[in-house]
Amino acid sequence: MRIVMLQNRTIASALPVAEPCEALTGFYVIDPVHSRVGFSVRHAMGSQLHGAFGSFEGLLVLDGLRPSRSEAFLTVEAESLDTGLGERDALLTGSGMFDAAAFPQVTFHSTGVVRDGDHGFRLRGILKIKDVERPLTMDVTFGGARRDTLGLSWVGFEGTATLDLSDWGLSGVGPSAGGPGGCADVSLRLVISAVQVFHRPPPA
Repeated sequence: MRIVMLQNRTIASALPVAEPCEALTGFYVIDPVHSRVGFSVRHAMGSQLHGAFGSFEGLLVLDGLRPSRSEAFLTVEAESLDTGLGERDALLTGSGMFDAAAFPQVTFHSTGVVRDGDHGFRLRGILKIKDVERPLTMDVTFGGARRDTLGLSWVGFEGTATLDLSDWGLSGVGPSAGGPGGCADVSLRLVISAVQVFHRPPPA
């Protein structure tokens, strides 16, 4: 099932949220216009390579009464990788790295949520790159809730994680070709804005 991407909307007045956030319960579609899936990789010489994926979609199933039962799903188009240099992007999305032609999508689905502080969570899930699925844990911060001028309810989150590309069988592209070389650690940073599309609470 593909999720229809939303057009730009203006986020306005605050949506009152009572603890334990009952008002947040529902189904939300990630808005790619207000969201970002970014990453950075440290070169062997100490500099960093920054980039992002320009095409993605996702769904959040939030349970305000029982946050541990919330779920998250994200699908990223591998060929949309952008580091600001076309030749490098072609190498990274080519057969030596992501192989976007054979494996067009990178996916993540959550398997558990644990509260960590007043506004933080530990989101555990499965990240699939190419044909390899491995567990990934992400630190997530709740950024707040809003209602826009059309009366639609929005939520915001930020997530960070560090992963070792070799766990997914990715060896990287050498520095002579503009890639990260042998350094496999990647820092992910997600900025997520999502709009509620279904008001009924998630199934019990």
